[in-house]
Amino acid sequence: MLTDKFNRTHNYLRISLTDKCNLRCTYCNPVDLPRGYFSHSTKMSADEIEKIATAFVEQEITKIRLTGGEPLVRKDAREIIQRLSKLNVELAITTNGVFVHEYIDTFKTARIKAVNVSLDTLNKSKNQLISGRDEFNRVKENINLLLQNNFHVKVNMVVIKDMNEHEILDFVAWTKNENVHVRFIEFMPFAGNHWSSNKVFSYKEILNVIASTYQFSSLHHDKHDTAMQFKIPEYKGTFAIISTMSKPFCAGCNRLRLTTDGKMKNCLFSKSEVDILSALRRGENIVPLIQQCVLEKEEALGGQFNYFDGNLEASKIQNRSMINIGG
Repeated sequence: MLTDKFNRTHNYLRISLTDKCNLRCTYCNPVDLPRGYFSHSTKMSADEIEKIATAFVEQEITKIRLTGGEPLVRKDAREIIQRLSKLNVELAITTNGVFVHEYIDTFKTARIKAVNVSLDTLNKSKNQLISGRDEFNRVKENINLLLQNNFHVKVNMVVIKDMNEHEILDFVAWTKNENVHVRFIEFMPFAGNHWSSNKVFSYKEILNVIASTYQFSSLHHDKHDTAMQFKIPEYKGTFAIISTMSKPFCAGCNRLRLTTDGKMKNCLFSKSEVDILSALRRGENIVPLIQQCVLEKEEALGGQFNYFDGNLEASKIQNRSMINIGG
């Protein structure tokens, strides 16, 4: 079992299949990318992903989520999904939803039950402005397709002040007649995403907006949950808030990350990374590296800041861009 020095056990691994994406959401995918950013020379192959994932599973990882970039733009995504489905884990995926219709049969045969879809607005023209592409109708159609096929669908909305916070009630209304689970995510700072403290719409602000119109109750909260979940009586779906900035959930964190170039991060905000892929290619035993990386995990937020007090300077945070980490 992978345990850190704060006695937190880790059984959840997020694997980034690629740092490519067909969309250009500015909070995730910076416009100015470094030369060679999309080079494949250091990317994990399907075989390497399977070997590394197997090593994690042998250390009692029980859930793997595939992320990106957009994981489904990778040409061998179907092969990777099929390979990992043979491991004794719960397999899930996060996607922007554009290619879901092409992979839904693969999801079924791989026994994927939970699909997270990123969608930051319910306005078609604004969606094109945010994402840089005109894919709104396709994404909505594919969310409906997932619901029709009984997938557990979470819709991830990054709330950014003066951009989309006025749509919070619209997203909540969506849960009335559809079994969709909306997750409002506080805007987080990453390299190149133009984060500033005045763009953060906090957990309390989100709840206050919803409370102005709805009565709701809190659902059971597991110690490993990153989202605080709520439900409106007689509504089919639910809503939740991921409050990384204003109300961190680090005390119960059980998540580890593997970037597409094979670096292990023990926290979304960790400065340090462990090169698992290079060790694997040298024929070394990667398990000690995995264990040491977990052991060195900081108590909260990668040790880079303690909480969001409105004065955080994003330029002082040492990290990759979100697309280069894995969502």
